Amino acid sequence: MQPIDIVILSNAVGEVVTWVRPVVKTLRQELGTDSSLVRISVVLSPCPNSTGKEAAIANSYPEVDRVQAAEDFFPFLLWGKTAENWQWRKQGIVVFLGGDQFYSLVIGKRLGYQTLVYAEWDARWYRYLDAFAVMNPEVMAKVPKAYHHKFTVVGDLIADVVLEVKSVPSSLEQLDTKSPIIGLLPGSKPAKLMQGVPLCMAIADAVHKIAPSVQFIIPVAPTLDLSTLVQYANPQFNPLNATFDGVSGQLITSENQSYLLTAQGTKIQLITQFPAYQFLVQCQLCLTTVGANTAELGALGIPAIVLLPTQQLDAMRSWDGIPGILANLPVVGTNFAKLINWLILRQKKLFAWPNIWAKSEIMPEIVGQIVPREIAEITLDFLANPVKLQQIHHLLLQNRGRNGAAKKIVRIIMQRLDEY
Repeated sequence: MQPIDIVILSNAVGEVVTWVRPVVKTLRQELGTDSSLVRISVVLSPCPNSTGKEAAIANSYPEVDRVQAAEDFFPFLLWGKTAENWQWRKQGIVVFLGGDQFYSLVIGKRLGYQTLVYAEWDARWYRYLDAFAVMNPEVMAKVPKAYHHKFTVVGDLIADVVLEVKSVPSSLEQLDTKSPIIGLLPGSKPAKLMQGVPLCMAIADAVHKIAPSVQFIIPVAPTLDLSTLVQYANPQFNPLNATFDGVSGQLITSENQSYLLTAQGTKIQLITQFPAYQFLVQCQLCLTTVGANTAELGALGIPAIVLLPTQQLDAMRSWDGIPGILANLPVVGTNFAKLINWLILRQKKLFAWPNIWAKSEIMPEIVGQIVPREIAEITLDFLANPVKLQQIHHLLLQNRGRNGAAKKIVRIIMQRLDEY
């Protein structure tokens, strides 16, 4: 086997976590760990949804040999020079796993490599790119039949998260798995955390007041450290705490465990292990914001309530295309974000990924001026009626794509490389 380079193109944390990770893991399983034969490089492109921590996350994957951050992308795209002056092997393939599909075309041509695009919804530049791995047949149906030979239906990459679920971690031993566990997912970006953390705390306080045996966990995003997360529980730092029942909380660390302890005495265990799938599958229910996390919960079959509070209309700035660009402009972006979110929320569209895929509201979505006590009542009603939770669980599994997409993608990569 001649030495080869595999170049993974990606962008935001959602793609790096749910697409890149399963593919690079499978690449090493199938092609071996010898980097002198197979070298895996991750190249990140700018994205309005990015957190700036994507490079660090990709670097943490032992399967990856080198990573270039998004801020160095355009010199590479335009002139072919990486920040560290990487050298390239004669044979290789560019694999698109997030960003703009056009980038894979340009970089593939520049390096003289094969190209493969994972297309979730739409396939572009199919006249010029070599191969496509698509989520479902509907993606291929949008393309002229003359190009169908380039396409392979592989399924949903996010569904591969089920392959990473193992036994109950030892750090959950301090929780009583016989009592209900609720997962709280407030988001990872400042705008979402600003309202997500106090909202989750207020709901937890309201639930704890009625049902003190209920336990809570927050899987901390890999882009966050605990001190940053807990800042949003401090009313001196976060003015929105006053909006959500005046909640406050502090970080407590003991016996290698970290907790967010609210002023009302509610204890929320902070999970820093990543990914946190083994913890999440122990939850009877999750309360979550919108984003890639809804797709992961759906793939795991975990019932969830999706919360879209409008107390802070500029919190959501991750829209695609022109709305996303306008919402993230300096100075005027906040006003654009408020207007865009107001218009979008009025459309009554679905926001959680499992709901979008199913075209129906499997995960309840609650939009508006959210009152923590009311969400607590809904949460307790679900816990008191496990049949409802089972129904959501089964619907999520029915609509989840089959796992194994990463193996199919790696099989295509191997086929393309065999053509050298």
